[in-house]
Amino acid sequence: MSLGDDGAGPEHTPCSRPPYTILTSPEGLDPGAARRYPWAWQKYLDACANHWMPQEINMERDIALWKSPHGLSEDERRIVKRNLGFFTTADSLAANNIVLGTFRQIRAPECRQYLVRQAFEEAVHTHSYQYIVESLGLDEGEIFNAYREIPAIRDKDAFLLPHIALLTEPGFTTGTPENNARLLRSLIVFAALMEGLFFYVGFAQILALGRRNKMVGAAEQYQYILRDESLHCNFGIDLINQIKREHPELWNAAFQAEIGELVDTAIALECAYASDTMPRGVLSLNASQMHEYVRYIANRRCRQLGLAERAPGAENPFPWMSEMLDLKKEKNFFETRVTEYRSGGLRWDE
Repeated sequence: MSLGDDGAGPEHTPCSRPPYTILTSPEGLDPGAARRYPWAWQKYLDACANHWMPQEINMERDIALWKSPHGLSEDERRIVKRNLGFFTTADSLAANNIVLGTFRQIRAPECRQYLVRQAFEEAVHTHSYQYIVESLGLDEGEIFNAYREIPAIRDKDAFLLPHIALLTEPGFTTGTPENNARLLRSLIVFAALMEGLFFYVGFAQILALGRRNKMVGAAEQYQYILRDESLHCNFGIDLINQIKREHPELWNAAFQAEIGELVDTAIALECAYASDTMPRGVLSLNASQMHEYVRYIANRRCRQLGLAERAPGAENPFPWMSEMLDLKKEKNFFETRVTEYRSGGLRWDE
């Protein structure tokens, strides 16, 4: 399953039951509820079919490479540690946002069913980063405090926190145009900019290591995480577009202009992160290529949301990233183990 070019799920024929919106659905799950938003239920089923756990992946080659004085360059080690420093915080923020915020505000039962699964996957991702840190014997204080000590990571988190914190406020509820708009803005920042943009420099860097037969265990885990996050992003954008259809008054010119400015800020922050993690060229990559990739991904998110592109003409410098989303057809490209999780066919958007 994949999204259309605009990122929206299919249009849904109203049921014969009394009308309600995704924000006012009756709580609880019954067999008929899943038919109201079938795209959400299908994503729940897809996510369940993609189950994995970090400890299934052998880290022996990574450990030997990391301990070898000539195994990795200092620039390659910097990439690994910066990635772990950002992602350990980011996935914890994501889990908190889902459990303490989004789940309370989105009442449609089938959406909640997916959100519970997504929260579990965020826990698995945090487990994965911890597993890598422990396997390599890294300084946990250095890694887990990076969000305080590394400006490029701190700035991204500072951008995200006000929007994510909104949904966790105990007194926040939807039902007014102002609060509905605040919810929509928060969901866009979370799904399209955090999960849909801020993760992609890190994914490309670690997967580039794996393509060169380095840190193959960590890269395999990142490949699984990328697959999960692609579905998270697409679910979030489907959810956003559903709210836009049910509350078209929210998607006015002023709101769209505001979102465009947030996208511009996110692009600048992720480009700064790319420059910090890659002060010199490494792995046949450089910061300039990463900047182009960030702009390319941002354009995709804008199209999915129904916005004008913020960086027209940006191209994908890493077409091989599309291959990283498919683990079902053959032994994965790191040649570490067979990764057959499902028999059905899926197509994933970056």
